[in-house]
Amino acid sequence: MQQLKNYTGSVYGGLGHLLYAFYQAQALVIPEQLEQIQNLERFDYTVWRDLLTQLDHQLQRPALGLEIAELVQPKHLGIIAYIAMSCENLGEALQRYHDFHRLIYDGSPLQVSAENDLLSIRWSDLPKNMATQLTDEVAIALMIGFLKHFMDFKEICLHEVHFQSAAPKHVALYEQYFRCKVRFSQPCSQVLMPIQELSKPFFQADQTLQLLLTQQANALLEKLPNTTQTDHRLQQAILTGLQKNLFQIEHIANQLNISVRQLQRHLQQQGTTYQQRMQEIRCMMAEEYLRDPHLSLQEISLLLGYSEQSAFQRAFKQWQQLTPQQWRQHNL
Repeated sequence: MQQLKNYTGSVYGGLGHLLYAFYQAQALVIPEQLEQIQNLERFDYTVWRDLLTQLDHQLQRPALGLEIAELVQPKHLGIIAYIAMSCENLGEALQRYHDFHRLIYDGSPLQVSAENDLLSIRWSDLPKNMATQLTDEVAIALMIGFLKHFMDFKEICLHEVHFQSAAPKHVALYEQYFRCKVRFSQPCSQVLMPIQELSKPFFQADQTLQLLLTQQANALLEKLPNTTQTDHRLQQAILTGLQKNLFQIEHIANQLNISVRQLQRHLQQQGTTYQQRMQEIRCMMAEEYLRDPHLSLQEISLLLGYSEQSAFQRAFKQWQQLTPQQWRQHNL
């Protein structure tokens, strides 16, 4: 906690776009400070807190954070939305949300723990002058709003939602939004969810990323010699594996229901290796992601399974003889 006294973190630029969309929807005059952050990849958390506080003072209405979160779109959350689009169920999506939450807000770790039959999702304490009811409202409602895009919200059964601040006059608005008991004046702000909810599936028909992966797999197949049904399944397994950080050859062979030796022999017959095939796919997807101006190089690195941005940059320069920044400038 000592570190938080000196560093309050930064938030993803997409949240600035979300707040801008709310101002437009309410026909409000856009503050100059909000205008200034529209082209920033990230901005300081204190700016986010101050913008929300200013809006709260201006409108003075209950459950304002829930209203703001109602407008959230996948584009406002960046990489987390991309990855969630390839998840199969709520548990997997929450795991990825936990893994990448720092890209939305990097000042306070997201903590997930299980006790009895309940899963607790909470944020570590911020200094008292940093956390407000509105910042907590937005953080929790954003997570729920995020899930609404990928599954039927009526199917999400929360147990309770807790807030640290004192109870407002209109508690019913919160309970109507979250569809569960909402408690105030609690030790921490958190969402409590029955563990059994984690197996609930995501929509299959609206998986935009899955469609993108399939299209890219088909495009790659056209460029590869000796393509077979195994090749087609291999491309899709690698593409999806990169999203989930499960792209080692053992995992991919298991997905194809063949042994590692069989997979290696198949690729050897085509004059290539698993590593080469994976790098071909990484290069192809890197180009696709670089065409999206909302994705930072750090986010693209993680989407491609690199733990460090520098490793991605070195690899990309080997593929294209250009840095990712140079390629993006040439192709946007």
